[in-house]
Amino acid sequence: MSKFLGYVRPNGEVGARNHVLILSATVYANSVTERVANSVVGAVPITHHLGRCQTRSDLEMTFKILTRMAMNPNVGGVVIVDHFREELCNIDDMAEEISKVGIPVEAVNIRTVGGAINAVADATRKAMNIKRKLSAQKREEVDMSKFLFGLNCGTSDTSSGLASNPALGLCSDRVIREGGRSILAEFPELMGAEEWLASKAVNQEVADKIWNEIAKYEQRILSTGEDIRGSQPTGDNIAGGLSTIEEKSLGGAKKSGSATIMDVIGNGDRPGKDAGLYMMNTPGHGAESITGIAAAGAQALVFSTGGGHTIAHPVMPTIKITGNGTSYDQMQDTVDLDLRGILEGKISLEQASEMIYDELVEVLSGKLTKTEILKETTGFAIHRVGLSI
Repeated sequence: MSKFLGYVRPNGEVGARNHVLILSATVYANSVTERVANSVVGAVPITHHLGRCQTRSDLEMTFKILTRMAMNPNVGGVVIVDHFREELCNIDDMAEEISKVGIPVEAVNIRTVGGAINAVADATRKAMNIKRKLSAQKREEVDMSKFLFGLNCGTSDTSSGLASNPALGLCSDRVIREGGRSILAEFPELMGAEEWLASKAVNQEVADKIWNEIAKYEQRILSTGEDIRGSQPTGDNIAGGLSTIEEKSLGGAKKSGSATIMDVIGNGDRPGKDAGLYMMNTPGHGAESITGIAAAGAQALVFSTGGGHTIAHPVMPTIKITGNGTSYDQMQDTVDLDLRGILEGKISLEQASEMIYDELVEVLSGKLTKTEILKETTGFAIHRVGLSI
């Protein structure tokens, strides 16, 4: 049974990182949020363009993603920065929700404290005090059953479905055999793979959910007057040799391995406690998809890429892998693992999966990914369902 070294939280979850999260409640608090984060070692800013003048459904989504991001076990403490007061996305309600996991939460309202300068000073002091306490915490050895594994892919090409995605699926299978859980997202990019995915469902109810939720996503797109098959595969997918959304989907679904699918959950929702694979209804948009996975509590994500990618999440370490040797050579500053040996016949899928697994355990225990070192961690985005008002 594998183990990793992590930070045990008051609620029993385990973090791979010990971030102080500086969380903007609204677009108007972004500048203060960034200034504070830049002043405190180990602080991570979450900024966005939402939180004001949204329909209720969108405000609820914004509130859910922001608070659950702060509740990710990689976060050891939070400072929320607000500008005034929105009905739903306000520091009082957010702080109350986040505090349920037992970590320290502080809040600063720019208007209440007398403006941006005072807010920066106040929030910086609060973040400094939290960081000082967190710096005394030690990593502890824990079982892999404490791990929630994020699976994602982007800039897919023919090597993705043949090499990196199947290898990632085998890695996910091992995590689940050891008591962990995995999340497969990106529903618009699973169209055409429904039958195979449903065949792995734990029961008929979950199988029906798979069919229905993917179909509902397609209908939602069609209701706008657009056909996803006019925008999927994307231009980079086509350049990489993919011809249809079905071909892309069948390759992408291989990230799920052979494990039983336990349930279908909403964007940013927490999965059940049983070991197994959980499907999350997110867009195919990379930043929105991995944000939903991080909000669900995943401590790390492996991002399989055919053409190479710079995406990485600010809270959840993002390991990037590719089976395309040319892409690795061109993007080796931000892609962590070179799996070209699969298609070159030099390593098996099983050997490649072990490479991913070993890297994963090291990252969970503190090894930095390339994008963490370079601070290329801007892959945060909140999915929207309505218009601005």
